Amino acid sequence: MQNIEQLYINGAWINATGNERLSLINPATEQVFAEVVTASHSDVEKAIWAARQAFPSWSNSSATQRAALMIAIADEMQKDYQDFVDVHVEMIGSPISVAGAFHVDCPIEAMRYYAKLAVTMEQTEQQGSALLTKEAVGVCAFINPWNYPLHQLIGKLAPALAAGCTIVAKPAEQTPTADLYMAKILHRVGVPAGVFNLVFGRGSEIGPHLASCPDIDMISFTGSTRAGVEVAKNAAASVKRVCQELGGKSPYIITGDADLATAVRYGVEDVMGNTGQTCNALTRMLVPADKLQQVIEIATACINEQVIGDPLLDTTTMGPLVSALQQQKVREYIALGQAEGATLITQDLPNTCAKGFFIAPTIFVNVTPQMRIAREEIFGPVLCIISYNNIKQAIDMANDSEYGLSSAVFAKDQTSASQIAKEIRAGQCYLQGSYFTIDAPFGGYKRSGNGREWGEQAMAEYIETKAIICD
Repeated sequence: MQNIEQLYINGAWINATGNERLSLINPATEQVFAEVVTASHSDVEKAIWAARQAFPSWSNSSATQRAALMIAIADEMQKDYQDFVDVHVEMIGSPISVAGAFHVDCPIEAMRYYAKLAVTMEQTEQQGSALLTKEAVGVCAFINPWNYPLHQLIGKLAPALAAGCTIVAKPAEQTPTADLYMAKILHRVGVPAGVFNLVFGRGSEIGPHLASCPDIDMISFTGSTRAGVEVAKNAAASVKRVCQELGGKSPYIITGDADLATAVRYGVEDVMGNTGQTCNALTRMLVPADKLQQVIEIATACINEQVIGDPLLDTTTMGPLVSALQQQKVREYIALGQAEGATLITQDLPNTCAKGFFIAPTIFVNVTPQMRIAREEIFGPVLCIISYNNIKQAIDMANDSEYGLSSAVFAKDQTSASQIAKEIRAGQCYLQGSYFTIDAPFGGYKRSGNGREWGEQAMAEYIETKAIICD
């Protein structure tokens, strides 16, 4: 068993001085695979101070220097590719057959992508008598979730490094080991001391400290809407910038003239990926009432193809949920859906899943828009199928949500799908079975957050614009 007793602060590994040890549990075996010593208040203050001291030099370094270091980081990540795969299998139970594609490929690509954008920090723009220049926003705090540990870290870290910001990162207490690997890589390639600092601990304890600290200029948080509200409250007194990627209950409209077999399969597989632990999963499938029975038959066949079990087996397509707590939460929602009158369609879990935090792929039909299972984020492999009578009703249903993170449309062609997409109030809309790309800004409307990650727009979160006005 691994003992993680050190934090990475000011370019060095120092012993954590917190009073608590967190046990990391393999969700497929329920065995403890590591223990982590938490950071104390003093440790966090040291990390913030180190980032503050490093900021003037790093923010004034050349874009060429920052880009070169980022390319070196990406190269080292590629060398350690299998280690990153293994750590995601161990931490969150991701099947080894998909862990690279789901959790590692995009972060490596993103580090190279933002390295190329570092040069934009040195570009100026003349608007009348004003010269517009760009500066790094300052010291940034990252509070990340457990569902895509490396992906979420790099989505923040890469544009921040490119912009010239310094960082204090706090991973989810369940999944700190991917961040630990990244700290070792940054140290190995020679990122200057204090530019990146890593602390471990509970979000409920370290999060408020980071959010309220006046020496933190910007906080980027990914997690639940409830926790995001608390982050914003704590950040308000120091008027720091807050970027939040929060909850979702994303709608997926399938029209009557769509290729039904392809469209339904795409939606089911989207929800079942990462065992449903994806904030932008298309968990509300809206289908024409006269096609409902066909949709049910296709969707049932799709979930029966899922192979649930040991994530170390190449044949496994769906692993466990991340924790016993998450398993219990999803079980409660499944019971709630049945109590609300929805019809349950599911697989029987194999006997090999008696140990581990497994949940069978689940579909609810005969769901109405006002049911809690159709309105609340479940964060598990649970799909709600809702029927509509006309496309206006489908769009109204799609928008009848406190969330607005993502959405999708599958119609007879892209032109038809685009017309519907324009009427959906969400930060993203996937047409005709398309997939995530780092070129596209990611973020939500309404209670799904504010600000954007990914794409060129992500750089804006880490930039202050200065106007130099001449006579």
